[in-house]
Amino acid sequence: MLVILVLGFVVVTLALWTDAAFAPPWWVHVLLWVPFISFAGLWMLRVAKAILIAMQYRHRRHEFDA
Repeated sequence: MLVILVLGFVVVTLALWTDAAFAPPWWVHVLLWVPFISFAGLWMLRVAKAILIAMQYRHRRHEFDA
């Protein structure tokens, strides 16, 4: 969920800046932002998963205590 919120903030900020600076038609936004969101989302999920695994390894949390 954190990945989606961070990516959403970045994409909305960049889309608004692009629209204000260049005023492209809507289809340019579609061609620009759909691939960006797809690749950035997949990349950020991989990074977030790697960080989570590294934190679990560092703190020796192989299993949860019940």
